Amino acid sequence: MTDFASLLHPDRGQPATSIHVVRPDAFATWLAAQPPRIRTAIAAHGLTGKPGDRAVLPGDAADHWSMLLVCDEATTSPWRIASLGGSLPAGTYRIADGDVGAAGLGWMLAQHVFDRYRKLPAKGARVLLTTDAASIDATVRLAEATALVRDLVNTGASDLGPAELEAEAEALAARHGATVTTTRGDALATGYPMIHAVGQAASKDRAPRLIELEWGDPAHPRVALVGKGVCFDSGGLDIKPSAGMRLMKKDMGGAAHTLALAALVMGARLPVRLHLLIPAVENAIAGNAFRPGDVLDTRQGLTVENTNTDAEGRLVLGDALTRAVEGKPDLILDFATLTGAARVALGPDLPPLFTDDETLAAELIAASHAQADPVWRMPLWNAYDDMLKSDVADLVNAPDGGFAGAITAALFLRRFVPAGIAWAHLDVFAWRPVGKPGRPKGGEAYALRAAFAMLARRYPR
Repeated sequence: MTDFASLLHPDRGQPATSIHVVRPDAFATWLAAQPPRIRTAIAAHGLTGKPGDRAVLPGDAADHWSMLLVCDEATTSPWRIASLGGSLPAGTYRIADGDVGAAGLGWMLAQHVFDRYRKLPAKGARVLLTTDAASIDATVRLAEATALVRDLVNTGASDLGPAELEAEAEALAARHGATVTTTRGDALATGYPMIHAVGQAASKDRAPRLIELEWGDPAHPRVALVGKGVCFDSGGLDIKPSAGMRLMKKDMGGAAHTLALAALVMGARLPVRLHLLIPAVENAIAGNAFRPGDVLDTRQGLTVENTNTDAEGRLVLGDALTRAVEGKPDLILDFATLTGAARVALGPDLPPLFTDDETLAAELIAASHAQADPVWRMPLWNAYDDMLKSDVADLVNAPDGGFAGAITAALFLRRFVPAGIAWAHLDVFAWRPVGKPGRPKGGEAYALRAAFAMLARRYPR
C-alpha cells in the first residue's frame, strides 16, 4: 500500500516549488500581473489559457522554477491538480494562491499504482504542503480507503476468492479491535440457503461464506453495511460469453466498497455499532451448480424461483440483508456490482441510488455534491413489483424481458428489508474503463466518499 501520509505535509514555510492553478476565465488577468519573464515563457509555449494548459515557468534564479496549470475544475474537486501529482518530478510543492482543500486526495491517489503483478520504476514522492494540518489524517484515510477498493478489484480472481475476502476482513478487524464471525460451506445450507446455493459449485478452497464484522459500542445506533462479494462470476449454468466474463474479477466490488467504508467509519471512530456483512461466493459451474428453474429457500422465509443463474448477486444479498435486519439497525447501506442495466442507464461513473427513505436520499445526494462523488437517484417503482411474480414461488430473481433491470433488482432486494428501516442500495460499477488524472483505468471506488460523509454527518462525534 502506498504511504499516503508521506505525500501530504503541514506547510511550515519550508522550501517548495509553487504551483499556480488558474481558471480559464482568470487567465488573462493572472498573466497581465506576471513579470516579463513569465509572460515571455507563456508566449513561447503558445498557451492561451485553455483548460489543461500547463507550463514550467522560470524563476528568478537558475535553480528555481514554478508550475502553471490552467484548470476549470471547481476548488472542491479532488481531481483539480491530480494530473500534476502523477507527473511532476519528485520534490515538495505548494499551491501558490489558496490552499490545497479537497485536491490533496487526488494528488495522493495520482501517485498510487497497482503493482502486485509487475515491477514499476520508483518515481520518488511528490509531497504537497497544506496549511490545514488538521485535515491531513482524514484525507489520508480517504486515500487509503479508495486505494483499498482499487487494489481489491484489480486483483485477479485466482488470488482473491472468498477466503481472501475473509482474510481482508480479519486484518481490518485486527487493526481496529473489531470481531469477525464467518459461516462457511455447508453450514450455510439451512441458515443462508441462497448464499449456499450460489456458491456450492465452487471448489472447497473457495467455499461460500457469510463474513460478519462487528465493532463499536452496542449502545450506539446500529449501522449495517452489506457488500456483494461474488469473487468471480461465470454466470453459472446461464454462462456469460467471454466478453462478459472478462471483468468478472470485479464482481466483488461491493464487498470492497463496504470494507473500505467500514475502515473509514472505524478510523474516524464514529459513534455507531457497525455491522459489516459480506456474502462471499464464486458463481462457478459444476455438477452441483444451482439451475434455472430451481426454487430456493431464503433466510427470510420467502421462496425464490431462480430464472437466471447470472442474477446471483441479488440472491446472496437477500440472505445477508435478512441477517442485517435481525440486528434491528438504524440504517442499512448495501453496495453491489449488481446490474448491467445500471450501466446502460447511467454509464460507469454515475452509480444509481435506490431508497424509499426521503431523508436518507437527501442526505446522500447532498453529501455526493459536497464530496464531488456523484450518485443519481432512481425510482423503486412500485408498479414494477409485478414483474417479480412467479407461477410457482413467492417471487423470481430475474424477470423475463429485461425491462427496468436495475429497478427490478433493487425491488428484489427491498423484499428483504421491512418498511421502517432506513435502507439504501447503490449499484456501483467498481471499474473505470478510461483513465483520468488520479483515476487510472481499472478498479474504482464510487459513492464511497459520499456514503462516509453522510454517515459522519448523521452520526457526529
